[in-house]
Amino acid sequence: MMKFFTLWLFILSFSLNADNYGGLLLYGNCTTCHHMDKSISAPSMKIIKKRYLLAFPQKKDFVSFMSEWVLKPNKETSIMHDMIDEYELMPELAYDRDTLEKIAEYIYETDL
Repeated sequence: MMKFFTLWLFILSFSLNADNYGGLLLYGNCTTCHHMDKSISAPSMKIIKKRYLLAFPQKKDFVSFMSEWVLKPNKETSIMHDMIDEYELMPELAYDRDTLEKIAEYIYETDL
């Protein structure tokens, strides 16, 4: 009985983490600079999501542009010039496109 319970608990925790993988990536990486509500060293996640939703209301476009931009930050292609002026251009990070797409999907789908 104990082995069954342990196996069930393992499967349950794995499935919960799989559903929240984008959240784990976001909170494990992005929120170091991009806090949820406060713009301290970079714009808050709420500001970023609001701006991206205004520019890209369709999920496919939102995810595509955000993940592409974060992969290669560029002031000329930014939709947040005022934030770059205030906080500087985001540095290029060593994330792959798949990871960035999962983060962008989570941002789009989640009520931050």
